[in-house]
Amino acid sequence: MVSGNSFKTITNALVRNIKKSNLPDATKPQPVHRLDFATTGVLLVGKTQSSIRDLNKLFEDKAIKKTYYAITIGQMKPQGTIVLDIDEKASQSSFTRCNETSSKRFGTLNLVQLVPQTGRRHQLRKHLSYIGNPILGDKDYGIEPLILKGKGLYLHAYSLAFKHPFTDQDVLIKSELPQRFKKIFNSNK
Repeated sequence: MVSGNSFKTITNALVRNIKKSNLPDATKPQPVHRLDFATTGVLLVGKTQSSIRDLNKLFEDKAIKKTYYAITIGQMKPQGTIVLDIDEKASQSSFTRCNETSSKRFGTLNLVQLVPQTGRRHQLRKHLSYIGNPILGDKDYGIEPLILKGKGLYLHAYSLAFKHPFTDQDVLIKSELPQRFKKIFNSNK
């Protein structure tokens, strides 16, 4: 978990694993956004009060482009946009199917690139389930007989792109796809 009431969180681990900033407004390192439990990939962390404040503002202003990859179950259109209210708030995500393969157990598995335009809790998981293509390993929003137990959620925060709040340079942070994704599709992303 990124944060919460549990001792074993990324927030608690950061203090022991990231070198403290030597700038005057240094503070305890902390994530500036969240990932769902079991989602792998990029997590942005601030180490100064000003960086945390400015990065939070970039997220609030939707000035950070997030890209995810997921493995979904079932036949899927090549691309599309999903619009669905979540907790009575508008939400929108775009998807592009990058690859597909047949599976004895699941019928079809898809490697899908996802770009959320909004940031609601469990948004991508809810959106994909809504269109009938749940994420492989999703115990909360999957289809009961097709839930993959013990293998984790196949959702990966692939990249964050934004203008650095202090240098104004373009920043692209990427985390390559996990091996378990590549095994299914023999992908080199």
